[in-house]
Amino acid sequence: MQNNEAHITWHLNENGDPQPYSSLFNDVYFSSDDGLNETEYVFLQGNALAERFNTLNQFTIIETGFGTGLNFLCAAQLWLNIAPAQSTLHFISVEKYPLSLHDLVKALQLFPSLQLLTADLIAQYPQILSRKTIRLFNQRVKLTLMIGDASQCLSGFQHKADAWFLDGFAPAKNPDMWGETLFSQMARLSHVQTTLATFTSAGAVRRGLQAAGFKVSKRAGFGKKREMLHGCFTDNFSLGKPLD
Repeated sequence: MQNNEAHITWHLNENGDPQPYSSLFNDVYFSSDDGLNETEYVFLQGNALAERFNTLNQFTIIETGFGTGLNFLCAAQLWLNIAPAQSTLHFISVEKYPLSLHDLVKALQLFPSLQLLTADLIAQYPQILSRKTIRLFNQRVKLTLMIGDASQCLSGFQHKADAWFLDGFAPAKNPDMWGETLFSQMARLSHVQTTLATFTSAGAVRRGLQAAGFKVSKRAGFGKKREMLHGCFTDNFSLGKPLD
């Protein structure tokens, strides 16, 4: 096992299905209610991707926390279904503790509706771990996985994001990721039409994003979560006023 490989335990959820659980962060990788619908609601709807994908020839998503690859697969599936045929999605993700191939396969077996896309990802997963940008799904999707601390990895990056998926483990359990350094890097890598979405509604995250120039709003959360955050970059650092 590599030193930076994720340490996974498997717990049975309420439906009796095995669910990956991080031993290091004491947190789940996706909702025990419905991981697929969680991604659809929080990240795809939260960034209004269906409305944006069908008119663009290229789009870049940057994600903090690749995890099982579920968010990537859902975004890729939507892109393949509705984006113009010659268009390209570039999905860039940062992961400090990547899953082993064995755990990735086991986790994605829980989502049979993604089976065709999953097979392509699994086949090229060793190349992804070697930090190569790969092309999948008839060359229509590029995937870049950066392994390491999110803020440090992004500091050497230049690609502007059209949308952010903030999906690290919960701020209370992984506070090192959710800080001013990350939000500053997000601002540097955003433009005035860049959006963001995250499952959390933690006050420190909301205020940090606002201080970095993002206009942030709350909406109802998924499943057991009461609220989540979504928003857009304004390039206006005086906008950082806390929501009520």
